[in-house]
This record gives sequence, C-alpha cells and structure tokens, in this order.
Amino acid sequence: MRRLAVRSLSWLAVVTLLVLLARWLAYALAGPSLLSGRLQGAAGGPSLVAVTLVCLGLALAVAAAAVWLAAVGVRERHRLRPERVPPRLRLGRAAVRAVGLYAASSFAFAMFESYLHWRAGIGFHGLSCLVGPVHRNAIPLLAALALVAAALAEAVSHLSAWMRATVRELLRPRIGVQPAPLSTALARSLPEGAPLMPRARPRAPPLPA
Repeated sequence: MRRLAVRSLSWLAVVTLLVLLARWLAYALAGPSLLSGRLQGAAGGPSLVAVTLVCLGLALAVAAAAVWLAAVGVRERHRLRPERVPPRLRLGRAAVRAVGLYAASSFAFAMFESYLHWRAGIGFHGLSCLVGPVHRNAIPLLAALALVAAALAEAVSHLSAWMRATVRELLRPRIGVQPAPLSTALARSLPEGAPLMPRARPRAPPLPA
C-alpha cells in the first residue's frame, strides 16, 4: 500500500512538471494576442505544424537515446555475468505510460489554465482552452514531454530491475563451498583413496645431550 502511494505521488509530480513546462513553452511560442499579453506576455513564434514536427522529432530522439543507453548498459553488465537472466525492455508499457501521461497532463493543463482565466475574469473555458490561439502549441508540447518522460521512466525501470537482481544475489546466503580448481584437479590425478596431502610422521624424542 505504501509503495502504491509513493508511486502515485511520483506520477502526480511528473504530470505537474509536464504541465508547468508545457505552459512555459506554450506562452513562449504563442503569437501576439490580447489574451496572451494579458496573461503571460506575447512573442512571435513559429506555426503549429513546425512546433509539432520539431517537438515530436526531438522527443523521439531523446526517448530512443534514453532507452538505448539503458539497454546497452544492462547488456554490457550481462556479459560479465552471463548466468543471470537480464530484464527485458517493455516498450509496450512505455507506450501506455506515454499515452496516459499525455491524457492526464492535457486535462490538468486545461483545468489549470481555465482556473487562471476564471481568476483573471475571462471566464472558464474547460478543455476548449487547449485549442485556443494562445495554448494550441501545448498539444504537441505535452505529447513530446509525455513521450520523453515515459521513455526515461522505462529506462530507469530497466536499470533498477538489474540492480535489484544484483542486490538480491549479494544478499542471498551461500550454501556450501565449492572446491578450488587446483584441489579438484589434484584429487582426480591421485589414485582412489589416496590422501591429498601426505600425513606427517611422528617425530622421535630428542636425544639427551
């Protein structure tokens, strides 16, 4: 139960960070308008198509790099311990997380901006706030940020699975002691029943001076 609560709070923090980053970038890219000037300030920016292509392209590159680095790190460690079964990358889980983060962050962004509009006396716009002239860039921005966050989460989970397996192996009690290779080879070379080391003969008492 405690682990579930910690995980839920972690994802909530991720969604909050995505909303704040997307809001900051959306206002920075927004074209000049009365609404943007009243809420955040206006600055000329590129078109929605350009923002979408650039954001998604950069997000795919960062996500692929993060997952690839995690996979390479685990594969190199597995070469040192080939008897251990390495964890598998679950790209399907990463895709589901990306979609979930995108939906949650889009809803949170719309509700947060609608609250700010209501506080400013403009009115409560709800989900339609995402398609307005000021926040339309938030849609590709949230999708790109959600993709990167999901890829980083999968990379961290992949590395954590290998680290947990390593810790469990170190904490596992060792049963029995394996014979040294030299002793095993020596035992095979001697006749059956022969001792590995010659027994020391008893010494005679010292002669009187």
